[in-house]
Amino acid sequence: MTEIRPRRSLLSMPGSNPRVLEKAQGLSADAVMIDLEDAAAPEVKAMARDAVAHAVAARAFGRREVVVRINALDTPWGEADLAAIAPAGPDAILVPKVTGPDALVAVGSRLRRLGAPDRTRVWAMIESPMALLHIADIASSARDVDTRLACLVLGPNDLAKASRVRLGVPGRPALMPWLMSAVAAARAYEIDVIDGIYNAFRDADGFRAECEQGRDCGFDGKMLIHPDQIATANAVFGPTPEAIAEAHAIIAAFQAPENAGRGAIAFEGRMIERLHAAEAARILAMADAIAARSA
Repeated sequence: MTEIRPRRSLLSMPGSNPRVLEKAQGLSADAVMIDLEDAAAPEVKAMARDAVAHAVAARAFGRREVVVRINALDTPWGEADLAAIAPAGPDAILVPKVTGPDALVAVGSRLRRLGAPDRTRVWAMIESPMALLHIADIASSARDVDTRLACLVLGPNDLAKASRVRLGVPGRPALMPWLMSAVAAARAYEIDVIDGIYNAFRDADGFRAECEQGRDCGFDGKMLIHPDQIATANAVFGPTPEAIAEAHAIIAAFQAPENAGRGAIAFEGRMIERLHAAEAARILAMADAIAARSA
């Protein structure tokens, strides 16, 4: 089994606000996304870049996964962002406006040249119709180790703007085909995929409902825009006590002597297969990883 990393909650924070970055060091998000792109105006991008590089290099965020969203390489700031952030050694670089594998290959090659640690991964923002048309190609670049691709992140606001889809409709019916295509691509190439933000951050019930929908669709977690959303995302995308107990029971059932070598067995009134045991093992590994992060 590949390494399990909890990514239930990805809190987006502006790289241009030192007070927000300091506050994030005490929050329970699994990951923080420090933004040098949309959240930093052109006149403060250089200042934000230097401050973020310093904070990342200082390992100020504890066990939280630290992801830095740079500006695209074809902007006036992207190359400088990468040159400053790569040596600082974040857990991941989030590449915006990805429309195909080429941008990921370019970032991966630059990370190697800039001396980024091997553990620094690349994440890709999926936020345009062109990205959706090439979603399988984008995800498949994870097979090329030089791209370092580990995760896709959905950007519903940009998708809606570019496609003229209306946001705010309960259940996101117009977005669902695109969301599921991203999930399918991520699973096909064994990388993670994170659902996009919920804009009405004071609507707790609506946010929970969208988290539950994202979980049921197969997303690993959700990008957040407010600390008040962290607890809900962690609860919804994490394994419940009931799921953990059932996972232990499923593994124990397959380990029983009478079930040795059997591919399918009866379990609590239903038939289960070895694939259910594999999923149970994944649930327990996730629970262990969450517990270790909280210790």
